[in-house]
Amino acid sequence: MASRVERVLTEALRLPPNARASVAGSLILSLETDSDAGAEEAWATEVDRRLAAFPRDKKRAAAWSTVKAQIARARRARRS
Repeated sequence: MASRVERVLTEALRLPPNARASVAGSLILSLETDSDAGAEEAWATEVDRRLAAFPRDKKRAAAWSTVKAQIARARRARRS
């Protein structure tokens, strides 16, 4: 069994990031046995709301590395 799991994992890790994310999501979903339809519906509504609001947002999206650098600068400035 362990060798089979290791083979599957090795193959999965060779996939591109989007495919690995899809496999991971499918595996997680396969473990969920008790579904809370109300929570799932609420989360889907929230995701839709956030996606709809994004293009209207006045702030521009930035790369995580840029945001992280800005946070680090702000923290250093506060310490000074």
